Amino acid sequence: MRVKRNKRFHAEIAASSLSDIMFFLFLFFLIVSTLANPNVIKLSLPKARSTAQTTKSHISLSIQVEEGKDNKYYLDQAPVAFDSLGIRLAQHVEQTKDSTVIVRFPYDLRVQDMVNILEIGESQKLKFVIATTKKP
Repeated sequence: MRVKRNKRFHAEIAASSLSDIMFFLFLFFLIVSTLANPNVIKLSLPKARSTAQTTKSHISLSIQVEEGKDNKYYLDQAPVAFDSLGIRLAQHVEQTKDSTVIVRFPYDLRVQDMVNILEIGESQKLKFVIATTKKP
């Protein structure tokens, strides 16, 4: 009696090497993502729903936006040119030893204008707090 052997080919995938590759890729992306340091500006944001107010009188920086014109900048309601804004803030910090600046941004200010102002504060190690209006 002749015994037939089953000689069918069975396709198989070697999964052990794939799991090793996936583990190394996972470690690579984990290390790369923790080392990536985007350019950020630290900023203290107040809550618009609360009525928290400062107890000290910090310097106030306001911006007024007009359609088709340059922005107007005010330090404690006194107009100041953007070019001399950093110098005036440095003088104020030197006189009062207070490095906190309350910034009032209008809702229609361009993001680049806001970043330019925050870069001035970052270069002089100032603490910027954005003032908001209370929600009705």
